[in-house]
Amino acid sequence: MATSIVDPPVLLERRNQRFLALAVICLAELLVVLDNTIVNVALPSIGVELETGISGLQWVVDAYTLTFAGLLLAFGNLGDRLGRRRVMMIGLVGVGAMSVAGALSGSMGGVIAARAAMGVFAAAVFPATLALIINIFHDRRERGLAIGAWTAMAGFAIAIGPISGGWLLEHFSWHSVFWINVPLALIALVATRIWVPESRSTNVGRLDVLGIVLSIAGITLVVWSIIEAPRFGWLSATTLGTGALGAALVIAFVLWELRTHSPILNMRLFRNRRFSMPSLAIAIGYFSMFGFLFLITQYFQGVREYTPLEFGIASLPFAFSVAVGAPVATLLSQRFGTAPVIAFGLLISGLGLYLGGQVTVDSPYVTDVLPAMVFMAMGVGIVQGPATESIMGSLPLNEAGAGSAVNDTTREIGGTLGVAVLGSIVASYYTTRIAPRIETIPTTMMSTKEKELVQASPLSVLELRKRPLAPFFETQRENLIVAMKTAALQGSHTASLVAAGAVVTCAVIVAVFLPWGVPEGESVLLAWRDKSEADKDPAA
Repeated sequence: MATSIVDPPVLLERRNQRFLALAVICLAELLVVLDNTIVNVALPSIGVELETGISGLQWVVDAYTLTFAGLLLAFGNLGDRLGRRRVMMIGLVGVGAMSVAGALSGSMGGVIAARAAMGVFAAAVFPATLALIINIFHDRRERGLAIGAWTAMAGFAIAIGPISGGWLLEHFSWHSVFWINVPLALIALVATRIWVPESRSTNVGRLDVLGIVLSIAGITLVVWSIIEAPRFGWLSATTLGTGALGAALVIAFVLWELRTHSPILNMRLFRNRRFSMPSLAIAIGYFSMFGFLFLITQYFQGVREYTPLEFGIASLPFAFSVAVGAPVATLLSQRFGTAPVIAFGLLISGLGLYLGGQVTVDSPYVTDVLPAMVFMAMGVGIVQGPATESIMGSLPLNEAGAGSAVNDTTREIGGTLGVAVLGSIVASYYTTRIAPRIETIPTTMMSTKEKELVQASPLSVLELRKRPLAPFFETQRENLIVAMKTAALQGSHTASLVAAGAVVTCAVIVAVFLPWGVPEGESVLLAWRDKSEADKDPAA
């Protein structure tokens, strides 16, 4: 079986240096994941200064997601070939440079273009982080701890986006959410060059250009159709046509990967349930987590009327719960097995989603809202560590980059689906109940543009509250705000139950199909790796 080239080897011999490299890798991961969430807090400020509507603000977020998800597989494979550290460093340079471009942009088009380019370079960084960890840590226990730290950092970065963005906006303009990336990228770049060893595959073969093109086109079209479905309609010709074309390209990609001699992704890996079942668990876990964060954002800022900074502080327990759950679960899985730990984590997430669906306008934070956040986040943290370790432990070292990209792609697509599906449910409830009320409001109280904003999102409550009105209209405004909050909560309750059903169903599937028990050492995984290599090279 082929092995990976790792240089310099001294970093693999000293435990403290291995964990120093891990800290640097986690910093690079923090930059990528944090940038995926921090900009959300700045959207209202960007919209006011650049005079754009809801669709423009949506693309500030979606442009990053689209390019990021579409290019993960391609960059994972290129990292295996060209060197994972090298590709990650190129990505760090690109993220920093495009952050400067975004900060200096004076138009919505410039901001969207910069965000799309940032997604491209972030896709170069993210698969390399996990692939490097797998090649640096060979001891199963140390690898479990390293993967636990990696998964905890991912969840932590997602959750601290609101508080860091809120603090920046309290002191600076919206440009600061781009400028903050520059020193982080520079520090991560220098530290990577000094402390992170290079690794690459020794068995590369020909570059699978067709596979790269099919994967980029297929995943991009599928993700685009998901993102735009709430705007065009889930059953519209645009959504169905784009989604069908993307699905057809994904199928073509799978068929091509099964027949080519040098695939960017070894599809036969999915025959191994220790690879496929955890991948499903991660996708559903992120479906619920991204969707839950969307619902919580609506609740704290639209219903509770928190400022961005207050929202960030209130969501801190979510971050800490993910950070605690991931490393603890990795150690538990080594003692009790992967299947029961992942299934337990999914059930805990389902409990958190159910409790979140019971929250009302006046629910106490400590007794009602906090437990929902803690259970939800703890559950996802418990799923992430063991699932990621099982996925990466099932791979030959030569395919660590591509396997990491699969792990990352399932997260991104699951998260995108979570926001799109649960967000669409909330939007449907909200719009159908608020639209009739908006039509009866006189233009002396609210302009046409303000009506469109109120009808589009419950987050407009804060702006509606600030607007000066004659005392005669105060009662009407309060009645409208109560109706907006009630409609948003009704949608959130249904969306929470849908997400809870998804994670509980996934828990049952994992419990039934994922092998139970603890593998003895690395024997099971090594046997699978040997079989995978033999499938690719019958002469072996």
